[in-house]
Amino acid sequence: RYPFHPPKIRFLTPIYHPNIDSAGRICLDILKPPPKGAWTPCLNIITLLTSIQLLMAEPNPDDPLMAEISSEYKYNKEVFLLHARLWTEKHASQ
Repeated sequence: RYPFHPPKIRFLTPIYHPNIDSAGRICLDILKPPPKGAWTPCLNIITLLTSIQLLMAEPNPDDPLMAEISSEYKYNKEVFLLHARLWTEKHASQ
């Protein structure tokens, strides 16, 4: 139903991130149709992928899918970065 509905996107590789749950779903407003989301048909895949890339670099701990990871990110960033690094080594390294 694209472009009138947002594409369905999820991560297959486990990611330690406050805005991505264990099923790989992403908490990002432009991935949801109105009225709850901000998707519009004028958005394109490049914009969507750029938004996901920005979310990866700068998590939004105020709108988490993973509350525990969000809390860790907000209050103990050093431990969050350690866990993220360990998950990357475990799940995304060859």
